[in-house]
Amino acid sequence: MKNLMTNRMLSTGLAILLASTLAARNASAADISVVARDVPGDATVVVQVYDSANTFGDFRNPLRELRSARTEDDTYNLTDIPAGDVAILVYVDSNRNDILDKNFIGIPKEPLGISNNYRPRGPPVFDRARVTVRETGSNVFDVSIYKILGERGRLGVGAGVIGRSSPYVGSDTTVLQPIPAITYNGERLQWLGPNVQYGLLGAGKLRLAASASYRIGAYEEEDSPALAGMSDRDSTLMAGLGVRYQADNGINLVLRYEHDVLDNIGGGSATARASRSFQFGWLRISPQLQLNWLASELANHDFGVAPDEATLSRPAYDTGSVLSYELGLTSFIELTEEWRIVLSVAAEKLPDEVADSPIVADDLLYKGFAAITYVF
Repeated sequence: MKNLMTNRMLSTGLAILLASTLAARNASAADISVVARDVPGDATVVVQVYDSANTFGDFRNPLRELRSARTEDDTYNLTDIPAGDVAILVYVDSNRNDILDKNFIGIPKEPLGISNNYRPRGPPVFDRARVTVRETGSNVFDVSIYKILGERGRLGVGAGVIGRSSPYVGSDTTVLQPIPAITYNGERLQWLGPNVQYGLLGAGKLRLAASASYRIGAYEEEDSPALAGMSDRDSTLMAGLGVRYQADNGINLVLRYEHDVLDNIGGGSATARASRSFQFGWLRISPQLQLNWLASELANHDFGVAPDEATLSRPAYDTGSVLSYELGLTSFIELTEEWRIVLSVAAEKLPDEVADSPIVADDLLYKGFAAITYVF
């Protein structure tokens, strides 16, 4: 009898707890209606609701999603949305492949709209798209559909600087080079500072692109007495291929190989980079870990000593090909929908094959890029 009463009490307690949980859930949830404006043609419309700034910044892992054929009144109803602040994304799945197609760097190519009539020119900021879902009353939100990249892509203009520290013996020179910060983002072509990419294949998680980058010379011989007679190191143009994979957890993986296409130096370089973005208000930061491989031609050009450059105090030195790693941080600050600041800094740990060179004094190399741009 005692056990029977105990079991009944436990069952009653569990039932009360379950009922309370369901009641609390229902009390804090609501239905919303999203009215999509300017939907092009007969299309599949996808409505996504986000409650996280980090996932909204990448348009991944929404809290709720509704896929629907276009309705007559362009209204789409979602149920059981938690009350509170959310951001709403509506996009048109033009090719009906069940994904939001993106270019190589992750900018959506298909028509879309964001709550609050927010139209970002770069990574979206949750705070600018924020709307409030209320437990009671009307929750109707208008979203106007447009193309982020426009008909001909987005052009940005501004000013920037690229640079890196000097690891050489007796040199405290920092290599700095002002550049016009011209950016362009199209469905296939992206031009970001000293880097250009052209999408070849893929629009979902896995994407392939041709790439090119400007590689500034490592030093000038007047930077240090230890470099006298070494001649100024050349700048050159590198070009190759890159592969990007965007995982569900927000980690981006990039593999790239580029070769000296001008043959100013010769050889090639390869990188493998993992990064993840985090959003804090208008600030977006992306820590990254990168592995760098340099062919012997490039490594010796930057850190070696050729036999005809050798002296009594500076013996000939051959680095061979080298592998290094670096930690970096890239940040975007959206001042307005049009104005943004981009800052990228990294510290590279040079391997022993480089640090042992008679012209190298520091095994850490610092480099970066900064710009302020206006995007039309």
